Amino acid sequence: MEGDLRFDHGDETPERLKRQLSRLLGMTAAQTQRVAADALRAVGAHKDHYVVLAALAEFGPASQAAIAGRARVYKSDLVAVLNELSAGGWIRRAPDPSDKRRNIITITPAGQRRLAELDDILASANAHITAPLSAADRTQLFTLLTRINTHLANPT
Repeated sequence: MEGDLRFDHGDETPERLKRQLSRLLGMTAAQTQRVAADALRAVGAHKDHYVVLAALAEFGPASQAAIAGRARVYKSDLVAVLNELSAGGWIRRAPDPSDKRRNIITITPAGQRRLAELDDILASANAHITAPLSAADRTQLFTLLTRINTHLANPT
């Protein structure tokens, strides 16, 4: 399987592997991440650009530490992401009025437009990924995956 992400339904794949949810979800996740990454790469972006812009758009200006937590980007990687977004004019850094040692990051109007562009690109990627499903199936897929993720994130 290493390097080959296709889910082979052929005679060479043992039946018990075809029935392993973790394997199927893992392979599906890898393929969906590849499709999304390729779509973003085509416009000079990557997932961390998207998640940082989305966090800023939804929650407003924030410190780098707050962004790292909200966007789930490692603090060590965040500086490079912010540098790339700043170079594109999509965010603005300004000293925090309450603590001059840290910066507050704000999405710019150009960043709002970039986020809308990335939303459209990812919506197209999602449509491609879920093409074999009906609209009702797509809704159910998101509902079921959300339910599983919530369950696994909050074990009781």
